[in-house]
Amino acid sequence: MGYPGSNQRINGDRLWDSLMDMAKIGPGVRGGNNRQTLTDDDAEGRRLFASWCEAEGMTIGVDTMGNMFARHEGEDGSLDPVMIGSHLDTQPTGGKYDGVLGVLAGLEVIRTIRELGIKTKRSIEVVNWTNEEGTRFAPAMLASGVFAGMHTQDWAYDREDADGKKFGDELKRIGFVGDEPVGTRKMHAMFELHIEQGPILEIEGKDIGVVTHGQGLWWLEVTLTGKDSHTGSTPMPMRKNAGLGMARITELVHTIAMEQQPEAVGAIGHCDVFPNSRNVIPGKVVFTIDFRSPHQNILDGMKAKLEELAPAIAKDLGLEISIEPVGHFDPVTFDTSCVDAVRGAAERLGYAHRDLISGAGHDACWINRVAPTAMIMCPCVDGLSHNEDEDISREWATAGADVLFHAALEKAEIIEG
Repeated sequence: MGYPGSNQRINGDRLWDSLMDMAKIGPGVRGGNNRQTLTDDDAEGRRLFASWCEAEGMTIGVDTMGNMFARHEGEDGSLDPVMIGSHLDTQPTGGKYDGVLGVLAGLEVIRTIRELGIKTKRSIEVVNWTNEEGTRFAPAMLASGVFAGMHTQDWAYDREDADGKKFGDELKRIGFVGDEPVGTRKMHAMFELHIEQGPILEIEGKDIGVVTHGQGLWWLEVTLTGKDSHTGSTPMPMRKNAGLGMARITELVHTIAMEQQPEAVGAIGHCDVFPNSRNVIPGKVVFTIDFRSPHQNILDGMKAKLEELAPAIAKDLGLEISIEPVGHFDPVTFDTSCVDAVRGAAERLGYAHRDLISGAGHDACWINRVAPTAMIMCPCVDGLSHNEDEDISREWATAGADVLFHAALEKAEIIEG
């Protein structure tokens, strides 16, 4: 016989209603959300989340990075709790589900536990990590990074937005500087539910992604310097065209990533061209290369090959080149026991599932360094995310929350009787 609730599911309609209610805060211009971190809208979303948690009898703790922990008490309060959650902040033109699904599904887990009268040995805490997106204050996953010891709090407090406002000042302004020292809260395990942000699950008709690894990344900022000159009057052999150098290195990046298939990726996503005039040959370009792989040797190998071959391209075109790493984290291997709990829950519930590697960074990637952690993913339409057209179905959200519910219960240890 299974434990109480072993055949039960969360209330998908209630979860969906919560998602839609949260989406009313910080609406975007065409159906999504703009609820950037530490804005007034972020504060309003936090207060709504806290009110829902308090209505379920949960206590709210906030640390000095603004991370929120809503605690449902277990029978033995001395044991480290199981955490479930994600983030409530969004991109400037974000969707209604990225991050938010993981937080509100955690709340729905607690609501279901209370309705079914399930008792657990360990407490369960629903967490909202501050500034996961990193769009207003770089880098991404800032507060979970401080929690995991990857950044200092002083360094994080000094991060500035485009208007020169500091993270620490804005956290204080919205009233979410807690009194709990960041990183001191212990946990037995953590689960994060998130939309895939890619097309694989939808294309393959899978309900659940069992996330086994997270890709590591290198961000390399390349500066090519040539000479500004007139596009019409400068002979072709006399040009020092930095734009042409970027084009050739763009092709090189693609080739390097394609040589490491099926899991490596690489692209140039940001560039600045100077002087950026239609009739001036670019004398300088600055662009960022994004290499990712779940395997450390492949990740570092792609970086090394770029650093070996790109200078030859620059030299051939008469350009100066500099390559500077501006972002990095190692690949993540999620905890086997937590991954097994996710996979087992999906199988027991009859959901079609497959192992998956996360192509994006998540708070779980940092937390995995200090506690056993795993992720659950649900499909999203066309793999579209960080976009106001981001969309999921009610059924996908429900399936992900069902698996979260059962995986969390396994780690929280049901008390039968």
